Amino acid sequence: MAAALVVISLLAGCSSAKQEGAVTGNAKSTSLNNESAEINVYTAIEEEQIKTYLTSFQSEYPNVKVNIVRDSTGIMTAKLIAEKDNPQADVVWGLAATSLLVMDDQNMLEAYAPKGVERVLPEFKDKANPPKWVGIDIWETAIIVNKVEMEKRNIAIPESYEDLLKPEYKGLIAMPHPASSGTGYLTVNALIQLQGAEKAWNYMEKLHENMMVYTHSGSKPAKMASSGEAPIGISYGYSGILEQKKGAPVEVIFPKEGSGWDMEANALVKKNEIKPAAKLFLDWAISDEPMKEYNKNYAILSIKQEGNSIPEGYSKDPVSQLTKLDLYQAARDRESVLADWEKKFGSKAEPKK
Repeated sequence: MAAALVVISLLAGCSSAKQEGAVTGNAKSTSLNNESAEINVYTAIEEEQIKTYLTSFQSEYPNVKVNIVRDSTGIMTAKLIAEKDNPQADVVWGLAATSLLVMDDQNMLEAYAPKGVERVLPEFKDKANPPKWVGIDIWETAIIVNKVEMEKRNIAIPESYEDLLKPEYKGLIAMPHPASSGTGYLTVNALIQLQGAEKAWNYMEKLHENMMVYTHSGSKPAKMASSGEAPIGISYGYSGILEQKKGAPVEVIFPKEGSGWDMEANALVKKNEIKPAAKLFLDWAISDEPMKEYNKNYAILSIKQEGNSIPEGYSKDPVSQLTKLDLYQAARDRESVLADWEKKFGSKAEPKK
């Protein structure tokens, strides 16, 4: 529980083409009186994870058709807000907690306590009872470096945010756009809360000089580092570790100053008709089987259970690697920070598709 207490103190102190698809199961009967049901699930979970995660839901509830709408965090957040007066989503699954806090502030979430919510650590769920949102795991800033490209240039691998300002890295860095990518925003937010606003904006102006491009996907900088297109990618741990597993010559660096982070979380969308299958999906999303799958990719989970492990590639004490953040402050500041960031640095953003 020591690790959980550290996370409590952090909070107290405190890719991406759009994919749409339908998924149904084909095994045992559902608990919905064997009637077919259909729900729209909006998510920012990585494309390669969705199918694996959903396997146990498909098996348990084959009569529920799950329409997945997937995009990067910022794009998905903007879509949900744009649909506020005519919501199309039934469920939000694996979106940044800071995005859900913004939605909650606009009265877009329906309170719901999913089955088993009492197992979720207090710092991973809304303080209200019943909660408006429930977290499942944490993801964090990492620097993904192509070792071959570094050796070609005879330059050292960066180990910190400060290292990224070195002149030898000019034009070699890719980073996610914070308005499009949750990884981009959690990184910018961490710099502001870690350094203070004035110092952080000065830092980002210097970093901008070394930047090749700002991408609209949180995982794309890791993929660019993997291919050598951008020798250094500011991304997040999972995406870099995935490239390593594929055999890419990359090193995953968690910055010395501490990683920015956010929480993947779930919520019920407020609308005139709340479908029983939507609640069923949220019950499933924090049950044992999906939690085991989340743990194959992420080191910090919202439920402490026997068998939890630290996946290969993460630091031995992943909680201690996290910067002290206030997610509520991050949500309140989001709109103004993104507006200021766009004015200063948007000129190097890749074109939107």
